[in-house]
Amino acid sequence: MWEASRLPAATKRKLLEYFVPGVPSYRIRFRGLASPPAIERFFRLIRAVLAYQEQCREPFYGAVECDETTLGAKRPGKRGWGAAGKLIVLGILQRNGQVRVFPVQGRRGAQIIGLVLAHTRPGSLYYTDDWRAYASLAVRGDHIVVRKEGGRPKGRAHINGIEGFWSYAKHWLYPYRGVPRKFFHLYLGEVSFRFNHRDQDLFPLVLQLMKQVSITTINPILVRSG
Repeated sequence: MWEASRLPAATKRKLLEYFVPGVPSYRIRFRGLASPPAIERFFRLIRAVLAYQEQCREPFYGAVECDETTLGAKRPGKRGWGAAGKLIVLGILQRNGQVRVFPVQGRRGAQIIGLVLAHTRPGSLYYTDDWRAYASLAVRGDHIVVRKEGGRPKGRAHINGIEGFWSYAKHWLYPYRGVPRKFFHLYLGEVSFRFNHRDQDLFPLVLQLMKQVSITTINPILVRSG
């Protein structure tokens, strides 16, 4: 993937130095490093590598939290799950601090439960809200329903981990001033990679991945971008 961009190596390293702390491409368009389209394409290649790396994680096992939220640009009009410009995202967090996230087509129980089953192992302990679609998890493992009152969990059970991740994700996505829908899965991959490696120096990690992962491996993810 490092060679997939024809930019000079020194330019790519400099762009990676901007990418790691989360500087959006539009904020460096006047630095003279490359044209705005070339910068954006290089950042897209990085995000594709990170999204691929997140897909390679083993299914979670043990105590996991499952929840959905909406992410995307704020627009006037309808609120809630059908809000204009919003995309629905499923998050699965293992209580060792690791997370996986997926864009979903509407709040459809079959798709969401299918993703939970595919990315967790039987016998896990599931913490979810009281959405009825999650009830079927009781046959997969133990299932604890977290009910809220006044926005706070009733009792000791909680899904604070995944809710904390939603706050983290919105913090990282906010500076991008809206994420293009066709690249949304790449941004989710970036955010989950950042979260899962939040205690590490990302520069050497990302540089190594860019030099190890081949373009043929990443192509399916880029094709999904349209």
